[in-house]
Amino acid sequence: MASSTVSGIGSGVDTQSIVKALVNAEKAPKQTQITAQQSTTTTQISAVGMVKNALDTYRSAIAKLNTASAFNGLSGTSSDEKVVKATVDATASAGKYSLDVTQLATSSKVSSDVLVGGASASVNSSSESQELIITQSDTDYSVSIASGATLQETRDAINAQLNSKGISANILTDAKGARLVISSSTTGAGSDITLGGDSELAKNYTSGPMAQNAKYTIDDIELESTSNTVTSAISGVNMELVSVGKSTLTVGTNADTLKTSVQSFVSAYNALMTAINGQTKASSTGDASTTKGAALTGDASMRALVTSVRNELVRSSGSGSMTMLSQMGINTVQTTGLLELDSAKWDKAVAKNPADIAKVFTGDTGLIKRMTQATDAYAGTAGILASRTTNLSAQLTDLTEQQEALDRRIESLTTTLSAKYNAMDSLVAKLNATSSSVMTTLNAMNNRDDD
Repeated sequence: MASSTVSGIGSGVDTQSIVKALVNAEKAPKQTQITAQQSTTTTQISAVGMVKNALDTYRSAIAKLNTASAFNGLSGTSSDEKVVKATVDATASAGKYSLDVTQLATSSKVSSDVLVGGASASVNSSSESQELIITQSDTDYSVSIASGATLQETRDAINAQLNSKGISANILTDAKGARLVISSSTTGAGSDITLGGDSELAKNYTSGPMAQNAKYTIDDIELESTSNTVTSAISGVNMELVSVGKSTLTVGTNADTLKTSVQSFVSAYNALMTAINGQTKASSTGDASTTKGAALTGDASMRALVTSVRNELVRSSGSGSMTMLSQMGINTVQTTGLLELDSAKWDKAVAKNPADIAKVFTGDTGLIKRMTQATDAYAGTAGILASRTTNLSAQLTDLTEQQEALDRRIESLTTTLSAKYNAMDSLVAKLNATSSSVMTTLNAMNNRDDD
């Protein structure tokens, strides 16, 4: 059965209620202060965390855009990708080129004699190890073939030692037996493989067709390449020769890719500003004459962050005829502070000079690099926002300690007051008992006198 405490038995006064009222009166001011500070600090920690996450997301998003390919205003296309595939970089210029591929670059191969025993046949019948020397482009690679080594063991030894050099070995098997084929990933004339050394494999082997250069013409100009990947024939254009044949390469404006990257920047910026506004902008409380501040309204670090970022928007960059965001149709909405892209103005800017747009955003002095530098002090585990979170967390810990101290003080006060009022109640009970005894005695004496 639950117990209950009854106070004031001796005095008839509810001493428990008195103690409770006194304790609450003592506790209330400090408790109100602690509770309010805890609520404010917790809200600020959450708000700073949201801004930090938004800033990290923003920096990651624009970092992906700070490449020549992201803001490349040109694209390369091939009329026949079965013949050649093309891509361009920031150094490309618009143009059209007629390509005729007459020969692809090839690599070298050599094969051993057929071994009737197959992959398990021995390639070293001597009692000592032998040396197989694989020569390519005046470079010798030595592979030790152990006594009794099989064709498969030899293949594995070559691959283990020379794969990183672009040389590999494999085994081809048919009804006659097996042969070791050594290949190279290096293409072009002069890269043929030869075998030497005292290995039995070097005594009898067959060379495949000689390695050769790729041969092609660009606008009837004869050219060669040691590789089927051609990076220097046309400035800024990378070609992957696929097969013999003809194709037309076109380098032209790629407005879609450029607009996608610019819109990605605008969206990333707006997401950051929206997150900051959500934690700093005061809102109406329902009464038109009053407003309620957000968690970080008036916060100096938030104002400094916004100012640092916005200052970069109005700075000129690039070296062409277009150096400002406003020239390409990117404007700030006055009521929100967010960016918007004017499509009509954008289309005119792209048609005029797409290369200048890339220069505004990319490079060491471009907008993206400057935006990153402007926010460096606020980002990361040692940045201003992280330090702010650490300080707020320390304040919250201190408030918890203050709460614990207040609870201990109130507990002690409750004990002290309860003891005093209980003592008073006991004293009153004794006085009442004494008074009752005296009255009983007097009444008894009065009754004898009456008799």
